[in-house]
Amino acid sequence: MELDRDLASVQEVRNLLKKAREAQQILKSFSQEQVNEIIKAMRNAGEAEACRLAAMAVSETGMGKYEDKCFKNYFAAKHVYDYIKDMKTAGIIETQEKMWKIAEPVGVIAGIVPTTNPTSTIIYKSMIALKSRNAIVFSPHPSAARCTAEAAAVMNRAAVAAGAPEGVIGCLTTISMDATQELMKNAITSVILATGGSALVKAAYSSGKPALGVGPGNVPVFVERSADLAKAAEYIIAGKSFDNGTICASEQAIVAEDCIAGELTQQLKRYGAHFLEPDEVEKVSKIVMLPNHSMNPRVVGKDPQVIAKMAGINVPPQVKCLVAPLDGIGSQWPLSYEKLTTVLGFYRVKDWEEGCEKCTQLLELGGIGHSLAIHTTNETVIREFALRKPIFRVLVNTPSALGGVGATTEMAPSFTLGCGTWGGSSVSENVTPLHLINIKRVAWHTGIPERPAIQPPGGTANFCSVSANTIDPQLIKSVVAEVMKAMKCS
Repeated sequence: MELDRDLASVQEVRNLLKKAREAQQILKSFSQEQVNEIIKAMRNAGEAEACRLAAMAVSETGMGKYEDKCFKNYFAAKHVYDYIKDMKTAGIIETQEKMWKIAEPVGVIAGIVPTTNPTSTIIYKSMIALKSRNAIVFSPHPSAARCTAEAAAVMNRAAVAAGAPEGVIGCLTTISMDATQELMKNAITSVILATGGSALVKAAYSSGKPALGVGPGNVPVFVERSADLAKAAEYIIAGKSFDNGTICASEQAIVAEDCIAGELTQQLKRYGAHFLEPDEVEKVSKIVMLPNHSMNPRVVGKDPQVIAKMAGINVPPQVKCLVAPLDGIGSQWPLSYEKLTTVLGFYRVKDWEEGCEKCTQLLELGGIGHSLAIHTTNETVIREFALRKPIFRVLVNTPSALGGVGATTEMAPSFTLGCGTWGGSSVSENVTPLHLINIKRVAWHTGIPERPAIQPPGGTANFCSVSANTIDPQLIKSVVAEVMKAMKCS
């Protein structure tokens, strides 16, 4: 009997999950040395295939830049490996005088993969899953199905060749919403590792399964008067134009002090920014954003020249980013929302206090818990922003897109950036293998704690003077009788 597409996709999920469970039952008995050899092989495969997979991703999705996707794949393989290779994720991982900690895998992971970073996400999630002795089954975005499946196949082949069991990394090839729902809700699935749009992440958290997901990142960039303006401009354009703005930590709006805004504007132009005129802002707004304040999928990860042409505007070929001066935040100013493409908002404020408030307003529009970038040499301002802002990443004097994922900062290298409870996430940090293990504890007897003296109703000197470890049963009986008599209960 031939199944229709939806039924076939659901059946494929069930088949992959069964194989993954069988594989994980074997993998969970592996030693730390065996696991380390497997992820080393996966790193090598990810590095070797980084550019081929990047070409596939750009060709299939039409998003981003080939050279930047090459780097993202390389980063997901090499830099993630370097960060996690010495982590203890198997057996006894910590010993104290009276306590042992033992790592246990969580089981089978459902990996939700976005269209913006399909191959790099596969490399990263596969490596952190197997490092923690878990199997993983991926659900690709429909518009990135082929490159996602190929990246998963590359990782699976490398893992199996290094000793991992068959089926430890699986990927759907027949894709449907029913299949994704089945993957998230199936009894075999232990944890959901979700990267994607807000609706999909919410579905993961509503599935009834433990989930690690991310929220939107409407990242503001504050430029304070003490900043190195040339370097700030260089880093802002580099971050926003990296892979055409497809990283969720990429810069979304510049907030500049008025006293340096003019010079900053000139520096931004020097590094490839094109400032839009008021009528052009309106034209670009209509192309980039939909009436419900979500992005037009047709412009995600596109070159600024493509967006400008769609809006009926001519921009020079050397332009790397379109900058829209805006007077407000909210529905009247569509470009104040998150834009995973080469368009930035631009605001002027009188001082850092007003800038602090403006950044908060932008975050409240759809970036709570995620990230904020700041360019300054004033540590007092950095401290105030860090203490006041409802975010978990304050990125100082660095490209936000690259700093948030740990490429230019000491953040954990990751493509899943938790936003904490403020942003609807269960974690507030960059996700690593340590988020994918359970910890068993073995605890030794340390002695019986001393009990405090107890004052009964009415008070009895004899009872209160007795040590908790030497109470005489007869004395207790007599004291209870006295208490009951005092309370007229006898």
